[in-house]
Amino acid sequence: MGSTRERLVPPMPGNVLWGWLGPLLVAAFGAVLRFADLGRPHAVMFDETYYAKDALALITFGVERKAFGSVEDPVADRMLIAGDTRIWETCVPPDSGACPLYVAHPPLGKWMIGAGEQFFGANPFGWRVAVAVAGVASILILARVARRMTRSTLLGCLAGLLLALDGLHFVLSRTALLDGLLAFWVLAGFACLVVDRDHMRSKLVDWYESSPLSEQGPGLGARPWRLAAGACLGAACAVKWSGIFFLLAFAVMSLVWDAGARRAIGLRRPYTGAVNRDATTALSGMVLVPAAVYVASWAGWFATPLGWGRNWEQAASQGPFYFVFDSLRSWLAYHFQVLDFHSGLSTPHDYQSEPWQWPLLLRPVPFHWDTPPSGCGAARCAQEVLGVGTPVIWYGALAAFIVMIAWYVAARDWRAGAVLSAYAAGWLPWFYYAFADDRTMYLFYMAPAVPFMALAIVLAAGLLVGPAGAPPNRRALGAALAGTFALLALANFGWLHPVLSGEVIPHEDWWRRMLLRGWV
Repeated sequence: MGSTRERLVPPMPGNVLWGWLGPLLVAAFGAVLRFADLGRPHAVMFDETYYAKDALALITFGVERKAFGSVEDPVADRMLIAGDTRIWETCVPPDSGACPLYVAHPPLGKWMIGAGEQFFGANPFGWRVAVAVAGVASILILARVARRMTRSTLLGCLAGLLLALDGLHFVLSRTALLDGLLAFWVLAGFACLVVDRDHMRSKLVDWYESSPLSEQGPGLGARPWRLAAGACLGAACAVKWSGIFFLLAFAVMSLVWDAGARRAIGLRRPYTGAVNRDATTALSGMVLVPAAVYVASWAGWFATPLGWGRNWEQAASQGPFYFVFDSLRSWLAYHFQVLDFHSGLSTPHDYQSEPWQWPLLLRPVPFHWDTPPSGCGAARCAQEVLGVGTPVIWYGALAAFIVMIAWYVAARDWRAGAVLSAYAAGWLPWFYYAFADDRTMYLFYMAPAVPFMALAIVLAAGLLVGPAGAPPNRRALGAALAGTFALLALANFGWLHPVLSGEVIPHEDWWRRMLLRGWV
């Protein structure tokens, strides 16, 4: 069984250098894929027509503003591609209060996109670079957190590699949409909680080894990694409201981990101890900090009179206290307006799909489509950016989640529970909107769940390989199967790469890559 410390906090793999170098090499591979020809296609793709302009307005005015009278104006699209930012000239002078824009998502993701435009200009590369950086960082984070969860550098690198090779993650790392940024913050929050779990259990063992046992156990003091998790999950909510699903799921999961650690060390009242001793840090980490980060993301709206529904003159007319009160009232009224919008969003769209279709990749989203007259060496050319996952990974994940369910039922292993909880938070809530509101939805809403698909596959691979003391034949067979799966994922991604990255290819080659009827 080993010592109490080894049982509660198994040692990490011995080579610290490879613990960082391996994940960094995998992330570098992902960076090469994501940054190569990042400005291709030189066009405004899909909902970039909203976010690239909103982001530019934020870094220019502090709030979102209309371009010419319509955010979807194709003239404004062409001007933006050409680097001409006079799309705002109908909204000048800047202090006129003209052209406030109603937007349905919080500002943080657009501020991140705008940072790229600030440094690299209002061009396709500029508005995509922030999501590419977030995508690469996600690969590194997943490799590190998988290493921590499996205590294997090799399995950690495999998780990062699978994320690097997933088609949907690849496309969303090269497109200025919010979903890739949401996935980054969700994964970062999860990783912080996993680190917090190890640190918390280590503190608990320290207390166990030096103090008499009690029924509830000790308070564990400051939990900086839990606070960091709260900040990341608050940032997720400040990118898209769907981040709240993960915040709630991870808050419950973290408390369950606290109680489980107290039970594992032999305390008679572990659940009471978790509530009495850990509730304060849980409240600050999972409620107060996320709320503070979310409100802070609206700083531009609070600081300028130009925002939608701001009512600056009314708020400023009766002194500082009334200014704060009326500003909050206007802000909350804006939120209720956004809630009504999302609840009633049921306009049919050619690329919409239902949540039950997403794991099967039945209806992906073409972010860009063109038929260039030349450039492919054939009579008819095609250029597409198809937002679709790598089938080998997605279908492999379905099998892995079946394994995770069986593993959790049989052994109550926390790792299986963690990936199942995260996947459920990213998928199951959308069924409510499908049946209750008939909401218009898309495959890329699954973006935050994709890292946990890779993690489920890696955990299943770890079960195949077995622990260090397993028979050599089993470990060799398990490693061979895991390696074969990785090679299949690499081949599948390589085959799809031209239609994921917007290459100009012969139409016949494009057609051969349409693996399912719903992809066309």
